[in-house]
Amino acid sequence: MSDSWQDDAPDNGEPDIGEPDDGPRPRHLLRRLAITVLVLAIPAGGLVWLFQDDLFHPFGDARACEGSDAPLSGAFGAGGAPLPGDASDVHYYTQGGHTELSFVSSRIPAFLHTAGFLPAEASPFEESYVDDNYALGDGETELPRGLCGTGIRGPVLTYGNTATTIMVERSPFTTDRFRAPARAIVTYDAP
Repeated sequence: MSDSWQDDAPDNGEPDIGEPDDGPRPRHLLRRLAITVLVLAIPAGGLVWLFQDDLFHPFGDARACEGSDAPLSGAFGAGGAPLPGDASDVHYYTQGGHTELSFVSSRIPAFLHTAGFLPAEASPFEESYVDDNYALGDGETELPRGLCGTGIRGPVLTYGNTATTIMVERSPFTTDRFRAPARAIVTYDAP
């Protein structure tokens, strides 16, 4: 005796209509494929959305702001100074040979000397070297057009010449110290 109902059926040489296939039907296969693609696409899309800021930067550089047309070179400004070793929160915007660079550092006085904004032994707070007390009130922030990241907070001191300028956050409590650490924005034209 057999377990299958088909063994008892008469064989007349015609295929049985109610007999199951050996494989999945194409319609079922398509449905399974669509569900699998959907199940995999949702987490993949979520990961892309979650990390989109890290994935789509100009030149693959996370420091570059949207709209930049050139990568950042290793030396900055007219003095060709490198970024301070402790520089963090670095962002830049380049457009038509003009660069705006923002960073945070506790080594701003050394950077001012290295970049040629101050003579070797000069204090960064001597009025003869400070171009201007930038008109930004205590605690107010500002960010140049195109530059991304955190804005510079007032009060601000500016240094520079016709080719390069730098704005640095001064301490709100005293006139002879920078914030610790201080944000600086360097603006220059590429040579």
